Amino acid sequence: MTTDNDNNRATTELEIIELVAKQHDYFKTGATKSYQSRIDNLHKLKAALIKYEADMHAALKQDLGKPEFESYLTETGFCLHDLSTTLKKLKGWMKPKWRMTSLLTQPGSSRVYYSPLGVNLIIAPYNYPVMLTFAPLIAAIAAGNTVVIKTSEMTPTCSAVIRKIISEAFDPEYIAYIEGEVNETTLLLQQKFEHIFFTGSPRVGSIVMSAAAKNLTPVTLELGGKSLCIVHSDAKLDIAVNRLVSSKFLNAAQTCVAPDYVLVHKSIKEAFLSKLKDRIIHVYGEDASTSPDFARIVSDNHFQRICALIDPQKVIVGGQSDAETRYIAPTVMRDVTLADNIMSDEVFGPVLPVLEYETLDDIYKIVDQLPHHPLACYLFSESSALQLEIMNNIQSGGACINNCIFHAANHHIPFGGVGESGMGAYHGFDGFECFSHKKGVLKTASWLDNPLTYAPYGNKINLLRKFMK
Repeated sequence: MTTDNDNNRATTELEIIELVAKQHDYFKTGATKSYQSRIDNLHKLKAALIKYEADMHAALKQDLGKPEFESYLTETGFCLHDLSTTLKKLKGWMKPKWRMTSLLTQPGSSRVYYSPLGVNLIIAPYNYPVMLTFAPLIAAIAAGNTVVIKTSEMTPTCSAVIRKIISEAFDPEYIAYIEGEVNETTLLLQQKFEHIFFTGSPRVGSIVMSAAAKNLTPVTLELGGKSLCIVHSDAKLDIAVNRLVSSKFLNAAQTCVAPDYVLVHKSIKEAFLSKLKDRIIHVYGEDASTSPDFARIVSDNHFQRICALIDPQKVIVGGQSDAETRYIAPTVMRDVTLADNIMSDEVFGPVLPVLEYETLDDIYKIVDQLPHHPLACYLFSESSALQLEIMNNIQSGGACINNCIFHAANHHIPFGGVGESGMGAYHGFDGFECFSHKKGVLKTASWLDNPLTYAPYGNKINLLRKFMK
């Protein structure tokens, strides 16, 4: 592992092999499994996050231009709230859960026991480097595991703070941080883990899944996808626009669950576009580059990619950019069709294409023609019937009705993707389950020995049929 004097040094293959082996050995000692051990280590992590909160906020500002309010809301504050919930609930989560016992296996009782998976690899992305490192780590610790962490090389300042937190709070045979870039990630994926948790793009997710398959390692993949936002004719437009702007342009729209495009009903399109433009100017000013509340794009490559998606002929607000500061203005494009380049893949930047629809079939046809299952579906409508219709007929990882992205902030419901937008879910108890093996246990009473299933079977099949109805 690296030290403060060599924190930019790549980790060698031998070091990675030795580290993973040490974690396997440490896990076998059982030191991570007790309730007290898990609680103590969660408290250690909480203390470290509080100690380095200001450093993390400064690092997020350096790497992503992120305002402190957004840093607390979506990164440090999110993790501290997650920790508080986990600390309160962990004892109950760990208790075996009662299940029904079938007639055939009576007299007996059934329980589901939660056991830790073992040695886990967490690969975190650049867009929320703090939250998407520590939220899965909290769940992994709560479930009694050891963890190797690899963060993105695109946010080096954040990575340095995360490395400091991990190295000060934990011994590497328990929780370890790996330095490096793509080569180190590749080396890690060649090792034997009991579980890999990856957050990133579908393209890299397929690489991770392919590598994991060689060791039959289960994976949780939190990927992207073109999350849609539907604004129906009966929507309360002011509320819809306020919440849409806030959610879309958070972190300069480098958010996996950000509304990727809007489908607005034809009858209200012009009113919606007018309010959307006014709201963006109200929030970020005529020149958003001077706003203290608007972040920047993480890298030159992503800056160039996003700029190439903007069609100046369709822009109604924004469109400005500055390569030196990697600034792209909050931008809205109107009258977009599926033929536009911006609809070919996830935008992952502050450009919002707006399409119109007349019927629900129009919506379904558009969603079906896009390349990925949406990670999230957002609907603004006052109709309970329409809400039920959309929730039942659009397959998405998660959803909000009359809001955007805030389902991901609720620790009491699962968060995850579906199809190309991911597999598996976490947050709260679902995170505890994600990093646990659910072991079904049947305890059969010994005061009665039921001979039904013993040979010789004779004519017992008719009785067996009654037990198994």
